[in-house]
Amino acid sequence: MALLSPPASSVPTTVTFDQMLEKVRYEGAYPTRRHAQDVVRRVLEALGRQLTGDERVDLAGRLPQEAAGYLASQIPTGRPLTGWGFVKDLTERTGGTLATTRWDTGSVLGVVARLAGDDLTARIIGQLPDGYALLFGRAQLARAA
Repeated sequence: MALLSPPASSVPTTVTFDQMLEKVRYEGAYPTRRHAQDVVRRVLEALGRQLTGDERVDLAGRLPQEAAGYLASQIPTGRPLTGWGFVKDLTERTGGTLATTRWDTGSVLGVVARLAGDDLTARIIGQLPDGYALLFGRAQLARAA
């Protein structure tokens, strides 16, 4: 009897931190690797303040060690923010503009979603308040009332 392989989207891929930074740098059109690294750090630390439970642990396991460290370095606040609230909070913390912060967030979380895979990304979005799907590059579906 043959064993079935899991779908490709659920198999974690091994990506180095440098490869992750290059993906973010390319997608975000950042001029330097250092700029991309700063954006990755800020966004993953902000996500670390929001994400809890198994989803947090599972995501850290799918990210390169350095990126997982950014996520894990923050204690969840217990104050859940909507996707828009997440962007506004990050803007206030970094002193950027809303447009730039939204761009940065999408650039990083789009790469994170591909590293996490479809199933884990769906679980993460399901745990967080409304508005995160778009930040992860997914369609925002209305929740049942």
